[in-house]
Amino acid sequence: MVIVYIEEAGELAQQALAFAHELGEPLHALAAGGAPAVAGVETIHVAEDDVFASHAPAAIAQALVELVERLAPTAVVAAGTERGNEVLAHAAARLDVPFSANCVAATAGDPMHVTRVRWGGSLLEDARLHGSPKLLTVQPHAVPAAENTGDEPETEAFAPTLSEGDRLVRVVERVAAADGGISLADAKVVVSAGRGAGSPEGFGIIEELAGLLGGAVGCSRAVTMAGWRPHTDQVGQTGTKIAPEIYIACGISGATQHMAGCKGAKALLAINTDADAPILASADYAVIGDLHEVVPAVSAELRKARGD
Repeated sequence: MVIVYIEEAGELAQQALAFAHELGEPLHALAAGGAPAVAGVETIHVAEDDVFASHAPAAIAQALVELVERLAPTAVVAAGTERGNEVLAHAAARLDVPFSANCVAATAGDPMHVTRVRWGGSLLEDARLHGSPKLLTVQPHAVPAAENTGDEPETEAFAPTLSEGDRLVRVVERVAAADGGISLADAKVVVSAGRGAGSPEGFGIIEELAGLLGGAVGCSRAVTMAGWRPHTDQVGQTGTKIAPEIYIACGISGATQHMAGCKGAKALLAINTDADAPILASADYAVIGDLHEVVPAVSAELRKARGD
């Protein structure tokens, strides 16, 4: 048996379920506060308590520990999001077992052979995971998502025994992005720029192209450090990890931490004056030229094709 912690329904949850299917059957799921709309599991165990009205990592970990002690799974899997990693780290400490984060492959056994992303995506590490159960998170967008089809699972509610300490840390407020537009994490098209934009005003043409494509605007870490764009726009290991259908990177050299954030993109178009820029080694398409000339030209062609 394998337990999957479902933070919320969606593509990342389906990726975690696909990964868990390879480790054994049947699959059970843990959710906190309500049953998510997922299929492919035998039972969804819903932890119920007022604290689960928002994200409460220690409380969720305690619910997971109680479920592990009752069901005795061979493995516990979650999506490798900030919250998924946080919950499983808490659970690993309480269960006194190792925890392997950001895995891209695993072979069932004792010890379990795992391959995981390290150093911001610059290398893959092969390791052996000991202990029981095995606790793993799945690197986002590294494995194909399972189809959300099949019979509706049974739902079983339970009330974990929580201490006051379990209730101390929780999300108390959510602040929406100031622009209210498409988020980087959800956008199908992302248009980013680096220092090559030249100034905050240089992002005007980037915003125009993103608007024509119905996409979101991103940027490199250097741009946020210069104060040109907010941190919420940053693509990278220390920013937002994206997985759009196409990523258009304008004037971005391709530092390791930036590439770790955009490696989930289905296609990468790089626009750069430097034919030897590191990002070109990962690009599916490349335009060697000045973004201040290339981007407006692309926007003009898009408007012409639309009859604007």
